[in-house]
Amino acid sequence: MPKLKTHSGAKKRFRCTASGKILRGHAYKRHNLRKRSQDMKRSARGLCVMDECDAKIIRKSFIPYGL
Repeated sequence: MPKLKTHSGAKKRFRCTASGKILRGHAYKRHNLRKRSQDMKRSARGLCVMDECDAKIIRKSFIPYGL
C-alpha cells in the first residue's frame, strides 16, 4: 500500500499532544476584533483541545501519522 500524505492545511492548523489529542486555535480571533469584548479575546488566547468527535476526523483523514 502507498503511504498517505498529510494534508498541508492541517499541518499548519493542528498539533498533536504526546497522548494523541489534537490541539487547535480558537475561533473568532482573525479580524473585527474591535467588536469583541476584552474577556472574549483574553479567553481565546493560546490553544485548546479539540473535541474527540471532530479530532477523529482530523486524525483519520488529514494527519494519519500524527505530526
